[in-house]
Amino acid sequence: MRCFHLLLVLSVTLLTGRGDRLWSADVEVVTGGLTAAEGGDWKPETSPLTAPFGVAFDRANTMWIVELEGGRVHALSADGVLRQAGGDGSRSYRGDGGPLQQATFDGMHNCAVLPNDDLLIADSWNHCIRRVSAETQTISTIAGTGKRGFSGDDGPATQATFDFVMCITLNPKATIVHIADLNNRRVRALDLRTGLVRTVAGNGQKGVPVDGAAAVQAPLVDPRAAAEDSTGRLYVLERGGHALRLVSSDGLIRTVAGTGRQGFADGPALQAQFGSPKHLCVGPRDRMYIADDQNAAIRVYDPQTQQVSTVLGRGFGDQRIRLKNPHGVTVHNGWLYVVDMGNNRILRLAIPE
Repeated sequence: MRCFHLLLVLSVTLLTGRGDRLWSADVEVVTGGLTAAEGGDWKPETSPLTAPFGVAFDRANTMWIVELEGGRVHALSADGVLRQAGGDGSRSYRGDGGPLQQATFDGMHNCAVLPNDDLLIADSWNHCIRRVSAETQTISTIAGTGKRGFSGDDGPATQATFDFVMCITLNPKATIVHIADLNNRRVRALDLRTGLVRTVAGNGQKGVPVDGAAAVQAPLVDPRAAAEDSTGRLYVLERGGHALRLVSSDGLIRTVAGTGRQGFADGPALQAQFGSPKHLCVGPRDRMYIADDQNAAIRVYDPQTQQVSTVLGRGFGDQRIRLKNPHGVTVHNGWLYVVDMGNNRILRLAIPE
């Protein structure tokens, strides 16, 4: 099994904007380096990672990394040793009941770690969620059948069907897995206590939801990711919709950020513009951090101020950094981890409490 020693190779001060001192932090490269355009000599094609997308952390601070196109699962230890833990690069669906090392995947988008360190993987193009036991390293499927479709609401998740499981996130209590069921244009929720799945947003039709509509009766454009904040509000990010939606605790949906038109603009959230945003996560004070793919930027929606700002990319933050298809974002121990997929690297920046 191949192992690499990876160090944090860059540390600089960044600001959230061109001279805008909203807050300052450190940005570091976890894997990789600065590209030639940034004044360095990093060549993405030499990276041990191939199109990484999502990361998550266990209690030992091991970073689990899944590759969208590379088809592999990696583990980066707290002391900087990277090992390939599963997947062989093929687009296939094998290994349930056996060790992670022998399992294969198809288009993984992200992952999550349970309180007992079990690893959950969104095996997107296999239309399912896989679970790796921390104790035995055995893999199994806990949602989906491996076949695309839409069925199984209010029944066992192992008998339900999905159509492109894009991203999965845990609620704050780690009892619910929110699932962006892309081609079914729904967000579904798997209750880990009962094993049952249900729809919490979307009716399967394509469209922009009307503010104040019941979320389960409203259309969605293309839900790419969903995340629940500390108050039980569920945010839904739509790439083609260029918008951030909110499902309140009473089950009603509304748009909270984005005009629906592709562009780039910070400011009041409903006047802000996104460019095919791909992933999101919850940070301190329930701020939503957004990987804004085509704008090559990391954006923040603040529910208290109802403002959108940019913290990295496009000259914001460290002005040297040129993101290329930033996809995964994860908050862990006061850091925001950014998976810069097009550059086959992972960055992190400190965020304020």
